[in-house]
Amino acid sequence: MLKALRFLSWPLLVGILLALLIIQHYPQWVGLPRNDVHMRQVPRYSIPQQGPVSYAEAVSHAAPAVVNLYTTKFVNRPVHPLFEDPQFRRFFGDNLPRQRRMESSLGSAVIMSPEGYLLTNNHVVAGADQIVVALKDGRETLARIIGSDPETDLAVLKIDLKDLPAISIGHSDAINIGDVSLAIGNPFGVGQTVTMGIISATGRNQLGLNTYEDFIQTDAAINPGNSGGALIDAYGNLIGINTAILSKSSGSQGIGFAIPIKLALEVMQAIIEHGSVIRGWLGIEVQPLTPELAESFGLEGRPGIVVAGLYRDGPAQKAGLQPGDLILSIDGEPATDGRRSMNQVARTKPGKKTVIEVLRNGKLLKFTAEVGLRAPATVNGESGDS
Repeated sequence: MLKALRFLSWPLLVGILLALLIIQHYPQWVGLPRNDVHMRQVPRYSIPQQGPVSYAEAVSHAAPAVVNLYTTKFVNRPVHPLFEDPQFRRFFGDNLPRQRRMESSLGSAVIMSPEGYLLTNNHVVAGADQIVVALKDGRETLARIIGSDPETDLAVLKIDLKDLPAISIGHSDAINIGDVSLAIGNPFGVGQTVTMGIISATGRNQLGLNTYEDFIQTDAAINPGNSGGALIDAYGNLIGINTAILSKSSGSQGIGFAIPIKLALEVMQAIIEHGSVIRGWLGIEVQPLTPELAESFGLEGRPGIVVAGLYRDGPAQKAGLQPGDLILSIDGEPATDGRRSMNQVARTKPGKKTVIEVLRNGKLLKFTAEVGLRAPATVNGESGDS
């Protein structure tokens, strides 16, 4: 009997193990549900290359059109610190001997056309008495300022040289987050330098840098001296003008900003044609519709911007708008963001009739306002209205 049990135990044990294996790998055979997780891993060494091994061709295509700027200005200073003493000035007044001291700064610019028009930042050339342009081919010349726009921090320069290497213009509205970007400029005055990164974000605003902001954010290293230089794509096409960095050490920390070339071209063409940028104005101060405001107005879930104030006798006040109105649209464009709406109004030609749709005390109203001419920027370039 014991021999028989031993003889039968092995087949029984093997059968049980086989049954467990079948249940584990094919549970549907015994009526149990499957819990498969399908993952596909590509074979090692077969990951496709997403970009070129080198960007030398893109750089060689764009770099000749990026120039170094050396600006100088003369500042009157007292010949001796003693002359700054209040007691001394009390006796001798303001008729004190003074000396002129030269201050210099560095920056970059981009040759936009064979005719010699250059784009750079306004803060690079503001107040400069002399602007020296140094080309990559070794030539140097003086530039004159055609015009500037502090509200976008752009300036247009002109040089008179033959055979200028103009850069090719890209499409800043077609870039994507993750695209390769290269910054070309003159950081710290060491000479033309190229850095590489990616497009980190687009449409950055409310940074407090300019009145009109629509920045491209990149982690390509941008340092002092890069301002006014080129941000190019992987093919060497200009997509932005390098402008600013966010840093606690005044050096690159991977957060740089460039003005999209689409905006820069609009400003450049306006400056060349009119000497300045002509912008529309409605005389409205707006604020976002926060959840708290929406609740107080009974407008939860309703997009729009709130009229916080009106300029006396401004176009919006003349049209009939009142503080507290919720602007829903301007000329059919939804008003979901105050800065975007301000940019829309600024692009509108003065004198044009524009339709403003508002919600007031639960009633939908429409007003027609004649867009006015926006006054020049204040000293700090900010006004906060549209």
